[in-house]
Amino acid sequence: MQTSQKHQTRVNIHRLYHQPDKDVDQFCLPHIQILENNACSDIGSQGPSVSYQAYNDQIFTLESSTATASFVAYDSPSAISVSSSRSPFSPQGSQSWMSDPHHSPDNTHGSPFSGSSVVDDSNGLKHKLRELEVSLLGPESDIIDSCNCCFTSGAHQAASMAGLNHEQLVDMIPRLDLKEVLIACGQALYDNDKSRVAGLMHVLEKMVSVSGEPLQRLGAYVLEGLRARLESSGSNIYKALKCQEPTSSELMSYMHILFRICPYWKFAYTSANAVIKEVMEYEQRIHIIDFQIAQGTQWMYLIAALSKCPGGPPFIRVTGIDDSQSNHARGGGLSIVGQKLSEFAKSYNVPFEFHDTSVSTSEIQVQNLNICPGEALAVNFPYVLHHMPDESVTISNHRDRLLRLVKSLSPKVVTLVEQESNTNTSPFFSRYIETLDYYTAMFESIDVACPRDDKQRISAEQHCVARDIVNMIACEGQERVERHELLGKWRSRFMMAGFSPYPLSSLVTSAVRDMLKEYNNNYRLEEREGSLYLGWINRAMATSSAWR
Repeated sequence: MQTSQKHQTRVNIHRLYHQPDKDVDQFCLPHIQILENNACSDIGSQGPSVSYQAYNDQIFTLESSTATASFVAYDSPSAISVSSSRSPFSPQGSQSWMSDPHHSPDNTHGSPFSGSSVVDDSNGLKHKLRELEVSLLGPESDIIDSCNCCFTSGAHQAASMAGLNHEQLVDMIPRLDLKEVLIACGQALYDNDKSRVAGLMHVLEKMVSVSGEPLQRLGAYVLEGLRARLESSGSNIYKALKCQEPTSSELMSYMHILFRICPYWKFAYTSANAVIKEVMEYEQRIHIIDFQIAQGTQWMYLIAALSKCPGGPPFIRVTGIDDSQSNHARGGGLSIVGQKLSEFAKSYNVPFEFHDTSVSTSEIQVQNLNICPGEALAVNFPYVLHHMPDESVTISNHRDRLLRLVKSLSPKVVTLVEQESNTNTSPFFSRYIETLDYYTAMFESIDVACPRDDKQRISAEQHCVARDIVNMIACEGQERVERHELLGKWRSRFMMAGFSPYPLSSLVTSAVRDMLKEYNNNYRLEEREGSLYLGWINRAMATSSAWR
């Protein structure tokens, strides 16, 4: 009997993301028109061919609203400012910074994959921040110090350009390495050498392209972030970009493109759902609190899986916390999500209730979460905690306050999925190098799924990724909301809040591996210390862990 139940559990977990797409699609993403065999093709060696209809022929690019001379249209006929939804958190391919064999192999970025981050170890601010982190989080935070790597190849070669004047650099453009120029420009800005920054930006303008190779595409957005920082307009451009969003149907389409061609959100959904199902399979009443519910698609898969529980489906209640980008994409509040989830649950004969909170994540209090006695509680943090300001930003420290609040609710399980990147308290130049490394990986992984001149892919990158890059490069203080931490740091925070790890089982790992079969075979999955690392070739890009 026990063996039979275990087999049934394994089968159900594997089915979490192998429900027929039409079962889910008819309840979500109503604005998307999916075409066959057109633009984006061959997601993986065994993956489906998915295409998207472009609704105009313009190639979008960033435009600084505060620049004295607009820095636009590097290779395009028009320039339209970019806004963003949350980023899709991707991995990296052959041109990755850390793919360079000259880079230190010892820096594992706190993960089983190579990472990169460069810092000026003589920088006093870094040491002060590290002392603060150790005092607040304990010595375990040392395992996350990704700043030990010597970014020798690119950084040393970039330094060799320091003696060249503007005319010499322009003459050398055909022979210059874009990576080296990007590094040199960031270093010059860090050194406050504005004249040299201006010259290097002029060179970069001639080297980048929103429809070029991955590094060229990334360079176009990095260049806008550098200009905004140089002109001290980081917060202004970031706010301007937020105000110039595409229409709801357009943004939903862009988000859906990335959801289809990259596994990063499905990695979050699959791993979290598999854990929650494993923990809750024999519960009669389940309450799920989702701190970034977006379109609610994740819970359709779980509802379908739990409908087959032994003894019949449980009562499920979902409490959703909204975010501004998802609100705009769906064209309305969480009542839209609640209605679709209710209809979907009804189609599977699952008793269901939806609760809509009306406050932001940083303002959440216990009374907003509608906790009821007798319900088994699961809490989901999908790529959201890094947006919470911590002790380095404000004494309120919403990041740790929220974890303590959740612990006080005594959940059966808490799921956490985050980018495996270190951009929270790093000084500018190390954060800049980390951003280059991480997003080179992102663009390279996208590159294998769509043609480089695909207009929809270009728009998806610009509207769902570019603003995050500008924010990390151009903004500081409370204006910088993209503040990623490595899993080792998250582990310290969770344990400080009173949680203990809930090791992910082989069933969870198998469910994720099955999902990844739909995508390019350069994606990697590795289990380490009870957590899962999703990577692209040799770069860890996202982690999934569970806590109790």
